[in-house]
Amino acid sequence: MSSADPGPGQDGRNGLTAPAELPGLADFSPAYFGMVMATGIVSLAAHMLGWPAIAKALFMLNIAAYAVLWCLTLMRLLRFTRRFFADMADHLRGPGFFTTVAGTAVLGTQCIVIAGSYRAGVAAWALAGLLWFVLTYTIFTAFTIKQHKPSLDKGISGAWLLAVVAPQSMAVLSALLATHTAQPYKLELNFLALSMWLWGGMLYIWMMSLVFYRYTFFPLSPGDLSPPYWINMGAMAISTLAGSLLILNVGDAPFLASLLPFIKGFTVFYWATGTWWIPMLLVLWVWRHVYRRFPLRYDPLYWGAVFPLGMYAASTHQMIEAMGSGFDFMAFVPRVFLVVALLAWVAAFAGLVLSLMRRARGALVRR
Repeated sequence: MSSADPGPGQDGRNGLTAPAELPGLADFSPAYFGMVMATGIVSLAAHMLGWPAIAKALFMLNIAAYAVLWCLTLMRLLRFTRRFFADMADHLRGPGFFTTVAGTAVLGTQCIVIAGSYRAGVAAWALAGLLWFVLTYTIFTAFTIKQHKPSLDKGISGAWLLAVVAPQSMAVLSALLATHTAQPYKLELNFLALSMWLWGGMLYIWMMSLVFYRYTFFPLSPGDLSPPYWINMGAMAISTLAGSLLILNVGDAPFLASLLPFIKGFTVFYWATGTWWIPMLLVLWVWRHVYRRFPLRYDPLYWGAVFPLGMYAASTHQMIEAMGSGFDFMAFVPRVFLVVALLAWVAAFAGLVLSLMRRARGALVRR
């Protein structure tokens, strides 16, 4: 270890020792807000499909999780400043910061849909927008100008598609706020939602081309196939949700009416693309954990696999509503995926609890 590198438990800025009760703070994953994303969308899907008790319970839990994660993030920023900002320029860890944008926007959506609190929704929208702007231009500028860059097979993963989920989550929240806002802000929010929806779709095309190229032209080990690869599907699912809300908002914005065939076509296009990924991802999961016997241990990145399942349930339900009675034959799909998403959420939450218990026991033993 070089003298410039902070040692375990030391501040990357001034050498102060971190408190013993937070042994993992230095390496705290920037992608941990994926837990808020996953819990929030499963809660929203449960609300849409008529399970209000589960929706409200997960909403309350999500508020607590969001507060705790921000406390840990700010503590890490203050105590391990250099590590914190070094992660932003890291090709593998940097995209994880976009979970703060999506987590904030999803929680804001919960505030509107479940709690009926539009002021909280506006506050979350403003914070998510600020985070999106700062993180987008900080992270991608750092990736562009840094001198030492990894090769494609070492530097890209499914986590990069969190950069797609972030603007699409803003599109969803903006479209929802537009339905409860007077003119002229109704027009402006719908235009922002449309712009974010289009930008997210373009970014997916760019990034998915690189991810697919990495899949097919470089060797893939079980360790490379981390859970965020499920965002391949999740990014399309949230794009479907945003497009469905734009369709429902057509009466509020003339420019949406003129684009209606385009919006409907691309919404189904996004849904179909996300659906194509599901069998592929299942086959790769079996290859990783059954054929190659890669151990199935808790990792905060697993929340990135729960989120797409919940989002697929919510987006399919919303697409059926937006498209009309002609899509009623798919009504069973959201309910099936909601059950799967709930089971995945329970498994991830149980893994989190067991991981925290092991850390607590380890800390007591060291004392």
